[in-house]
Amino acid sequence: MNLTTILCPLDFSAASAGLVAYAAALAVATGAELRLLHVCEPQEDPSGQQPDAKVFGSCKGRMQELRNAAEAAGVTLVHTGMVRGEAAPEIVAEADRQQADLIVIGAHGQTGLTRFLMGTTAEIVLRTARCATLLVRAPLQSETAVKPA
Repeated sequence: MNLTTILCPLDFSAASAGLVAYAAALAVATGAELRLLHVCEPQEDPSGQQPDAKVFGSCKGRMQELRNAAEAAGVTLVHTGMVRGEAAPEIVAEADRQQADLIVIGAHGQTGLTRFLMGTTAEIVLRTARCATLLVRAPLQSETAVKPA
């Protein structure tokens, strides 16, 4: 498979830095461009107001940090973007718009009733995207915890 464009959707969770590192390694190895995407999902606000500029600014700042990490890892072409909407359909639409060859997405490991009722963003993307999708499992806290000596 020839990779030219890798899309990496981010939710700014603790696993985002590891996900970017993984996607960046793939981009460096294949010479692909890396597109980092954050989807601002609609928030229920009784007053009907949109999230303020402060929230948007913090998202922009976090996106810049992750972009810097990808560039530090050696990716020569990194693009960032933020869109509003529901995460899964927006990720799939962005993959189509950018003609992505691969989506690298984090799987947070929801199980049980929550997954049954709602599904996960990663699962929906996996089922509906036209391009290849790579699910990267976030490490469990027990896997990342410092073990006593």
